[in-house]
Amino acid sequence: MGESQVVSLGVTPSTFRGETHRAGDEGYAEARLIFNMRHDSWQPALIARPVDVPDLQALMRHAYAHDIPVAVRSGGHGVDSTAMPHGQLVVDLSAWKDIHVDTASRVIRLGAGVLLGEMDAACEKHGLVVPAGTVSHTGVAGLTLGGGLGYNMRRFGATVDQLLACEVVTTDGRFIRASGKENTDLFWALRGGGGNFGIVTSFEFQGHEMGHTPSYAVILFELEDAKSILGKLPAFVKTSPRELIVVPTIMGVPPFPGIPPEQCGVRKLVTICVFTGNPDKFDLLLKEVTGLGKPSAVTACQAPWTQVNSMLDLGAPFGRRYSTRGGYLSQITDDLVDTVLQGAEAAPSEEEAADAHCAQLIWLFGGGALTEDHDEDSVAFSRKGAIALIECTTQWDSPGTDAKVLAWIDNLTDSLKPFLLPNGYVNLCEDLGQEWLQGLYGSPEKYSRLLAMKQKWDPKNLLRFNKNFVV
Repeated sequence: MGESQVVSLGVTPSTFRGETHRAGDEGYAEARLIFNMRHDSWQPALIARPVDVPDLQALMRHAYAHDIPVAVRSGGHGVDSTAMPHGQLVVDLSAWKDIHVDTASRVIRLGAGVLLGEMDAACEKHGLVVPAGTVSHTGVAGLTLGGGLGYNMRRFGATVDQLLACEVVTTDGRFIRASGKENTDLFWALRGGGGNFGIVTSFEFQGHEMGHTPSYAVILFELEDAKSILGKLPAFVKTSPRELIVVPTIMGVPPFPGIPPEQCGVRKLVTICVFTGNPDKFDLLLKEVTGLGKPSAVTACQAPWTQVNSMLDLGAPFGRRYSTRGGYLSQITDDLVDTVLQGAEAAPSEEEAADAHCAQLIWLFGGGALTEDHDEDSVAFSRKGAIALIECTTQWDSPGTDAKVLAWIDNLTDSLKPFLLPNGYVNLCEDLGQEWLQGLYGSPEKYSRLLAMKQKWDPKNLLRFNKNFVV
């Protein structure tokens, strides 16, 4: 669809009350800014910011009547950059920031534009938490619709496991509620099926009492010890309290507080531990983790949840060029660890790509709420058979570095394929095609059910700028 078709929307002050931005308008450059700058050349034809639900309904009725595809921007954090596709209509909900916390029921209601850091801050005031992601400038909407994994997933499960209801503007402009009692088929699909079915305007979550001030630690091990440590960690995590999560990562050491400056930037096995249980128990757990090898540095402390859950912001600054891949693991084998270490060795050097930062993170599930407390078919999101998730990420600034870092992550992805389960976490990586997408949901039956929901709720495939279910 060309720009002239979008401009024919007839969005004028009399029919649309929100802001609109076209290329060349004042404020357009700021309006189109998103997390991943790899597609910074993309120029949406029109960015429309509805002021409320009726405004959005009117816009969607017009798009439906004229077969105009619609992209949706909430947090703008998706690695595919599909919140701002070139030459298209973008519905921007990033200003929809309403937050309400009911302390009696512990139900948290959030507008579609709320970011994780904003949600965490509002919940923290009342000693509550909604399990979510680990970078504070991620949008709640996109994270939730894809599943939602983070530091509390062993204790409480995925973000979708806490979702109680959504309010949705459908592609033909109706305003409906989806929950366990209303439009239950849509509610099932929204919990992991992404932005394929309608535009979610608000989310209701069941919050949980945190109970204690979180503890965290960053432990540095040398790479020559990584194989031994990674071999031992899965068994340790499986028997550890659900309040603990351990994330071993091979990367250049970020400037975490308490880490000696001379170790920053050096490639090591950086092991992150977050514990939300009784802090009196953390020292013993930390001793067990450090005892798996000979750490070169250890830093540990207690801190507010908002601080703990934003520490990875250091490794994911807004506005760089990004590529991420990965998937679920059913076991951690020596061959897998060898492949991960070979990938680290093959990462672009300082001479080849001075602005590139490459990392491989292994999120150890180790049983717990994520995989043991929630039925595989209860939501679209899949986690069957997974004991861990491996996340491979690279970031850089210069377009001239593209070929080098993309070749690295492509080669690493190919080498990891034999170890990955077919199902996976849709938010984790870039779109790898329809065959990959079909496998993500765990069974042909679940994927067929998602296709049926797509046909029912978005028969014209207006919401196609996502990991799209093509009917």
